[in-house]
Amino acid sequence: MTRPDHRVKGVDHAAFPTFDPAGTVRFYRDVLGFPVVHSICAVGWGPEDHPDFIHFFFDIGNDDRIAFFYYFGTEPYHQTGRGDAYSAFGPEVPTYFIRSRHLAIHVDSYEDLMEYRRRLDASQWPVEMQIQHETIESIYTHDPNGYMIEITRALRPVTPQEDLDANLTIDALLDVVAESGPSLAKLLARKAELIVERAAQWEHERKLLAGGADEAGLERTGYQSRP
Repeated sequence: MTRPDHRVKGVDHAAFPTFDPAGTVRFYRDVLGFPVVHSICAVGWGPEDHPDFIHFFFDIGNDDRIAFFYYFGTEPYHQTGRGDAYSAFGPEVPTYFIRSRHLAIHVDSYEDLMEYRRRLDASQWPVEMQIQHETIESIYTHDPNGYMIEITRALRPVTPQEDLDANLTIDALLDVVAESGPSLAKLLARKAELIVERAAQWEHERKLLAGGADEAGLERTGYQSRP
């Protein structure tokens, strides 16, 4: 299958509602140091019952932004203590599911990560977790709106072999969830089958690449391969 070409250039902005604009500004601008870079003030928007609002943006690097909507006169819809400004979760929903929705912001070094830890720990939103995953190290907290925020740095580069493995994993996942009773065990078994099915093609492509490299080396030295 031919896939569409990749044209996007990152996140323009991720947007969320807030019932606490003052706390939001303190957290992102004053604690983390993310500059305010844009705001929109609007009298209503579309439907007649749409409230007046302000839409304001913080720079999170690389021309990417995080933005918030504050709707004047709108009160919080829930006070459950589990969830965030736009979603509430009952006691039956496990914590891991609630925390799975979060925003991760990248830094380049351990020193940068620890600087953000220092800023957060000195604020009313201290770091709740610091974890080393397989390829990244991250700190986590919740902003004034209940959104989980992750700041992360790479422990090492991700290799082309890991990219290949990721695509195999996703292809296996799509096959498994198309059937009843998906499980991790079934995914791993299907992934092993895909490796066997594709091994001959990979070896063929490897030889073609190796042959191309050999041909280029001969041309650089003035030799030509025989027809």
